[in-house]
Amino acid sequence: MVGLSDKANAYARTLSGGMRRRLLLGKALVHHPQILVLDEPTAGVDIELRQMLWENVRRLNRERGMTIILTTHYLEEAEEMCDEIAIVNHGEIVARDSTRNLLGRLDAKAMVIHPEGPVTTLPEGPGIEATRKDDAILLTYKSAQTTAEDVLEAVRKAGIRIRDVKTQEADLEDVFLSLTRSRA
Repeated sequence: MVGLSDKANAYARTLSGGMRRRLLLGKALVHHPQILVLDEPTAGVDIELRQMLWENVRRLNRERGMTIILTTHYLEEAEEMCDEIAIVNHGEIVARDSTRNLLGRLDAKAMVIHPEGPVTTLPEGPGIEATRKDDAILLTYKSAQTTAEDVLEAVRKAGIRIRDVKTQEADLEDVFLSLTRSRA
């Protein structure tokens, strides 16, 4: 499971840092625990080891029903891997909820419009905030009060032809910052 079969006869001290991480995971799993605690498991590891670790963690949870407790500063990993998240700020739990509910706390959406030509007038509309960002226009809005169609209609009314468009939603990092900024 941890990819060390070819190192079965090697001394632990001769293994590379990544292989030592794999060995530690194997040691933690050898007695088939119901709960596995991983403290910053991917800090300083290569991409291959990170992918192998997350594949194994998913399999342990899915096939064995193992509970995995993960501490990490890599919020994109927590967002992808965790069903439930607790956010800790200065030793205090400031939020604990399902990942879905935490992400739903911020109703922040953005549309980045790359226009075909120069823009003289920024789009305007209820609940839409428009700013210039390099060669693009950043349009932020709250989906509870403004639809993406409303934003696009404001762009059309401003006479802007769209070369490219990208949408963005709040992620766990945005939620973390909104919950911890006011408590610093």
